[in-house]
Amino acid sequence: MTQSTTTRRIVLASRPQGAPAPGNFRLEEAELSAPGPGQVLVANRWMSVDPYMRGRMNDAKSYVPPFQVDHPLDGGAVGEVIASAAPEVPVGTTVLHGSGWREHALLEASAVTPVDPDAAPASAYLGVLGMPGLTAYAGLLGAARFTPGDTVFVSGAAGAVGSLVGQIARLSGAARVIGSAGSPEKVARLLELGFDAAFDYHDGPVVEQLRAAAPEGIDVYFDNVGGEHLEAAISVLNTRGRVCLCGAIAQYNATEPPEAPRNLALAIGKMLTLQGFLVGGWQEMAPEFRERMTGWLAAGEIRWDQTVREGLENAPQAFIDLLAGANTGKMVVAL
Repeated sequence: MTQSTTTRRIVLASRPQGAPAPGNFRLEEAELSAPGPGQVLVANRWMSVDPYMRGRMNDAKSYVPPFQVDHPLDGGAVGEVIASAAPEVPVGTTVLHGSGWREHALLEASAVTPVDPDAAPASAYLGVLGMPGLTAYAGLLGAARFTPGDTVFVSGAAGAVGSLVGQIARLSGAARVIGSAGSPEKVARLLELGFDAAFDYHDGPVVEQLRAAAPEGIDVYFDNVGGEHLEAAISVLNTRGRVCLCGAIAQYNATEPPEAPRNLALAIGKMLTLQGFLVGGWQEMAPEFRERMTGWLAAGEIRWDQTVREGLENAPQAFIDLLAGANTGKMVVAL
C-alpha cells in the first residue's frame, strides 16, 4: 500500500437516553494512510459487540473511558495484516486487537496480538478463546472461589459468558448447574450444553423458579443480569455463598434506579461474599485459562455458540439486539 485510501467506520452520533437507537450511530468514510515505522494496517474480518459498551456510551466516569461523540467506537476485533512496517508482524498475520467498529485499523504493532486461525476459527478469539472465555473462567474459579461440589446458578446463561460459566462449572466438579435465559429455545440449548436445570425468567418470579431448581440452595451465583435475579440469588444462597458480580444487563438501559435487590441485609446473616468482577483485574489467570480451554475444546468437552450479523453497517443493530437478548452465545459482526 503506497497511498492513502478510504475506509468505513461507525461513530457515536449521540449519547443514548435509555435503550440505544439507530440514530445514536453514524456510518462514515475516513481517510486511511499507509503504516509508518512500527505500524501495521489491519483489514478487520470480525468485530465484537459486548454489553459493557453500553456503559461507555454514557458520559460518566467508570473503569474505562467513555466513548466520545463524533468519534469512532472501539472494541474487540480480529483481522488480517495487509500492510506492515513492523517486521515482527508480517503481512498475512491474523491478529486480535481493540479497534473494532471499522473496516480497517492502523495500529502500532505493540497493540495487536497474533492468533492462530488454524487452531480455531478466527471469531473464536472474540468469544470462547477471548475476553468472554477468560471472564467466565476467572469469574467462576477466581472471583467466586468455586470449589467442587458447589451448586452454581448463572443468569444470562445462554450468552457468551454465561454459557461457558455453566460448562466450566460442570467440568470442574459442580454438584448442580442451573441457568436462566429469556426464551424456551435458549432454555433448551442450556440443557443440551449440560446444565442440570434451566428456566425462562419470563415464566414467573425468578426466586420461585430458582428455589424449584435448587431445593437445597445454591453456593455460587454468577451474575450477568442484576436486579430481580440478584435479589432471587441472595434469597436462595446458602450460608457463606459467593456471588461474582460480572454484569447487570437488566439495568444498562434504565433511566431510573433499579428497585432490586431489596434483601441485601440477608447477606449479613448468611455471611455472603459479593465480589465485583472486571476481567482486566484477573489477567494472571489468562495463561492457565488458555491452556485449559484449548484442551477442553480439543476434547469436545466445551461447545460454544455465536450469533453472526453481516456487514459493518449492521453493527449498530447487532449491538441494539444484543442488549435485547437476541443472541445465543457470542454476538459478532462479520466484516
